[in-house]
Amino acid sequence: MDVITLAHGAGGQLTKELIEGLFYKYFNNEILLQGNDSAVLPALKGKIVTSTDSFVIKPIFFRGGDIGKLSVCGTVNDLVMSGASPLYITVAFIIEEGFEINHLERIVESIAETASAAGIMVVTGDTKVVEKGFCDSIYINTTGIGVLERDIYLSGDRAEIGDEVIINGNIGEHEASILIQRGELGLSGELKSDCALLDRLIIDILDNCQQVKVLRDPTRGGIATTLNEIAQQSGLSIRLVEDSLPIGNQVRSLCRITGFDPLYLANEGKVVVFVNPAESRLVLEIMQQSSLGKDARIIGEVIEDNKQRVYLKTNISGTRIINSLTGELLPRIC
Repeated sequence: MDVITLAHGAGGQLTKELIEGLFYKYFNNEILLQGNDSAVLPALKGKIVTSTDSFVIKPIFFRGGDIGKLSVCGTVNDLVMSGASPLYITVAFIIEEGFEINHLERIVESIAETASAAGIMVVTGDTKVVEKGFCDSIYINTTGIGVLERDIYLSGDRAEIGDEVIINGNIGEHEASILIQRGELGLSGELKSDCALLDRLIIDILDNCQQVKVLRDPTRGGIATTLNEIAQQSGLSIRLVEDSLPIGNQVRSLCRITGFDPLYLANEGKVVVFVNPAESRLVLEIMQQSSLGKDARIIGEVIEDNKQRVYLKTNISGTRIINSLTGELLPRIC
């Protein structure tokens, strides 16, 4: 068959053929091939870290990635924000009847390649098929499992007065690229999503720096929402410097046309680091040595202000308050 049918999700022969002929082909490992209702994992040394996410992006294939790559990157990145080493991932598919099997294989292959790049195994999963019109092509749910072996605690409540805020590159590129590719506003351009694995960059930072307080990936809601969450967790405020924000020309132009603020645009390959100023230059140097951090910048600092706000020092020496995102700029961006 060339397309997914309801029978592929019925648990019978076609389901078996899909699992063995496609999923086992790309997710081949000894744990998955146990073939039982649950996966038995080896005992882990250290604290277990887990994260669950669902991906409903439109379009499912985009410049810089696809829903498969995105699902692995998003899950791995969530795990490494706590300092954990990702080990395993589960993958569940909800597929629309009539979805082309060659598209499914392309997505599965992308998941396998990205998981391999992160050094993790797909250990269990699920497939459900719904009637045509009850799902838009394909949705993916993932759960990541990692282990925290470092003696470290990274959390928004650890931010302290004077800590500097660093980001590893240009902001807003994921959501801006998706907006362009949807074609709803008649815009054009070759901007790529920044969808990427951040595990190796984070490992390099944590291996060499002892005073990192917070790691956070600013996905939906952009860096504005992420920083507001950290301000609330820490009970302090954060001051950004507008001239220091790394914003690419294509994102800047798109925001002028649409009225969007790049601070609220989603990212899928960025990390915000809060670090003691004694190590901020070291973090910056480590980032800039990576292909994922060549445009890294120090963008602000934590200040003594119990209002738990994010301020932006503008390029005309004014100050404005940056609130969390209200509403939805663009649905189904991840």
